[in-house]
Amino acid sequence: MHEATLHVMGEIGLIWTHKPSLDVLMDAGCTLKENRVCFPANLVMESVAKANKRPVIKGRNGTVNSFGSGNLYFHNLGGARDIFDAKTNTRRPATNQDAVDAIRVLDALDNCHTVTPFFTPPNVSNEMMSLHMYRHTLPHTTKPVQGPGIQFAHEVKYAVEMANVVGTSASELTLSLSPVSPLTMHDASAAAIMAMAEAGVIQSNLPAPTGGATSPMTMTGSIVQQSAETLAPLVLAQLINPGCGVIYCGRLGMLEPRTGLIWGGVELGLSSAATVQLGHYYGFSVNVYGFSTNAHTIDAQNAFERGLNASIPALAGADELSGIGEMEAGVMGSHAQMVLDNELAASVMRLRTGLSADTEHLAIEIIGNVMNGTRNYLGQKHTLKHIRAGELALTKLAERNSWETWDEKLERKQMADYAIDAAEKILHEHQVPPLENQQEKELDRILAAAEKETIKKK
Repeated sequence: MHEATLHVMGEIGLIWTHKPSLDVLMDAGCTLKENRVCFPANLVMESVAKANKRPVIKGRNGTVNSFGSGNLYFHNLGGARDIFDAKTNTRRPATNQDAVDAIRVLDALDNCHTVTPFFTPPNVSNEMMSLHMYRHTLPHTTKPVQGPGIQFAHEVKYAVEMANVVGTSASELTLSLSPVSPLTMHDASAAAIMAMAEAGVIQSNLPAPTGGATSPMTMTGSIVQQSAETLAPLVLAQLINPGCGVIYCGRLGMLEPRTGLIWGGVELGLSSAATVQLGHYYGFSVNVYGFSTNAHTIDAQNAFERGLNASIPALAGADELSGIGEMEAGVMGSHAQMVLDNELAASVMRLRTGLSADTEHLAIEIIGNVMNGTRNYLGQKHTLKHIRAGELALTKLAERNSWETWDEKLERKQMADYAIDAAEKILHEHQVPPLENQQEKELDRILAAAEKETIKKK
């Protein structure tokens, strides 16, 4: 796949018409084939070598996520349009209050390590959407905030200014941008890549091809195209600012041929795992899909798909998995789903730690003690020690009682019911340390300045 990626970039090329960035690429040895830029293999690999592949982000409470350290981090879906009410089994367009509530829930969840703006606010222009989402996320979490997915160069300047208000430097801020599949870099996107590089932010380029529609039907072919779409903007960024941070990303989804929608089946988990392996081949930290499903409710399909799609790339060594709270292939989200995914993340992390065969875990002495009649296993300090050490992923939501005990409770609650209750409890009780009044005013000033510039450009 690596060799095929270099061939695609060098012989087929990407559609690219933005003159300022073309000048940079041509000066570095790229060539034009009609309206496509072809990247020489040596330039691609030199750029890969220059990039900071171990970026660090931090929250305003001092929490640090160090990518490439061997940790697995989880973050939520970003940019959902609708909210699912699990109690009534209905959905509706998300409101501004829903957007705030989602961030507060995510702030309270132990296994959501990074927060991304969740819901798209209503009645906001496309040019200002990302900045609105970012501005209204910052006050409601102390965790590291993955910057929004951007489309335009002006968004970079204002996102960096907002990040500075809460103590996040440009080099600790991630911004993402999605090239258009297949292999197309629009002028606005190229200008935004240049702006990100000049600002020194961490780039999480997010190609999102659909296998069978905007990329080949074979997963390996789609991953090759996705890799070319990831590496091409990286080359431009490293030419402008050698050493700027990069997280290797992929959002490949396969076409459901019976509906034309993105398919959330096991192929998504498999392609995410392959993306992890290819990104690691280059030495990058890798962020891919995790909790992904086509399901419209919290049902068996939902659990089946997201369990597979998180476990497979996690076992392949993913550095970060996305999708906490995601439903309906990213169109919808739910507070209860966020709580459920927090539980699933704990199990996935336990799965990834595997088993140990050292003396302590082989427990030969303990077996001997019990067989010699000193006491049973429940009475051994060894048992309590390893319960506390995380040998078991002790869920707070799953039913672990007998039928009789469960039936006596009368409500016969299931896991989703407990998640609904837990989400409501968080919204009622969880308090996020507020920003100072001056910080709120400064964020409002920056957003107003961005609005003014956007209107002027129109």
